[in-house]
Amino acid sequence: MNAPHPTLSALAIGNVTLPNRLFVAPMAGVTDRPFRQLCKSLGAGYAVSEMVTSRKDLWHTLKTSRRANHDGETRPIAVQIAGTDAAMMAEAAAYNIDRGAQIIDINMGCPAKKVCNKWAGSALMQNEALAVQIAEAVVAACAPRGVPVTLKMRTGWCQRHRNAVQLARAFEGVGVQMLTVHGRTREQGYKGQAEYDTIAAVKAQVAVPVVANGDITSPEKACAVLAHTGADAVMIGRAAQGRPWIFREIGHYLATGEHLAPPLVAEVRRLLLEHLQDHYGLYGQASGVRSARKHIAWYVRDLPGGEAFRQHINTIEDCAAQWQAVAGFFDALGERMDRLPPARDDADPQQRERMHEQEQQH
Repeated sequence: MNAPHPTLSALAIGNVTLPNRLFVAPMAGVTDRPFRQLCKSLGAGYAVSEMVTSRKDLWHTLKTSRRANHDGETRPIAVQIAGTDAAMMAEAAAYNIDRGAQIIDINMGCPAKKVCNKWAGSALMQNEALAVQIAEAVVAACAPRGVPVTLKMRTGWCQRHRNAVQLARAFEGVGVQMLTVHGRTREQGYKGQAEYDTIAAVKAQVAVPVVANGDITSPEKACAVLAHTGADAVMIGRAAQGRPWIFREIGHYLATGEHLAPPLVAEVRRLLLEHLQDHYGLYGQASGVRSARKHIAWYVRDLPGGEAFRQHINTIEDCAAQWQAVAGFFDALGERMDRLPPARDDADPQQRERMHEQEQQH
């Protein structure tokens, strides 16, 4: 490749400039501040928070206060909000702007039953009038503060009800400044394969930036999805779990057409141990040691001895002991190999759905 890929250039969303177009998807139970910071340090240009409820009575819970914690976070700070009432969503936007949000993202993409049963997330795509009313109200709350509004959705509710194109035009019409589309319907969850024709159709119909999301698990796949859809950016979620360096791998491939070598074991050891320290700092001892387990499991799942180590980690109830166990595992691994084995891109979609729905319980 002679010229840098356009995805590596900056992207303006209202008055906010993103350094590149490789984005971290908001994932409940995953994309907390330590994880977002880690991904940004490894090449992601933008990371959206876990979804924050629009229910005012829950804003002061420990769970929501952690999700709204941006202490020391690299700018820009983007917060995703979820709810079903336009006035409450507008108030939630203002609440999060007061706490540092520079971009407000509306969740109309989450397929989790816990969200959809409350008619939030992707369930809103069934009620187009309400969906547009919510977007309009959030934009009206954010515009006087100079804060752009973005929105994440699916291709539709089900196979027969793919309405992303119609909704995209309506959202653009009320002032939404960037649209992310996951290439599945709500009905699919994470089953089957993402499709990108609908994302391409959305891109052809709106002038605002469009972000492609769904099954982007490798540098080649990112390149292919960008080419197929014409999207302005890609958003990566589950593929970054335990592999946050995927952003620099994609960036390098788009810039050079060549693959980066897998990371050094010593670097992964350092990254994970620093990640754990940040994680414990946010969650504290009791909650931190438990909520860190899934992150550790993702890092080691494809490594020699990884499954046995995951089972061992699940028996440890102390942060210091957990941290030392991880250090010891990677010390031993480093004696066997300099670099991690090449990444696998063959994760089972149904297993991913089970994992994701489990995460929603926390």
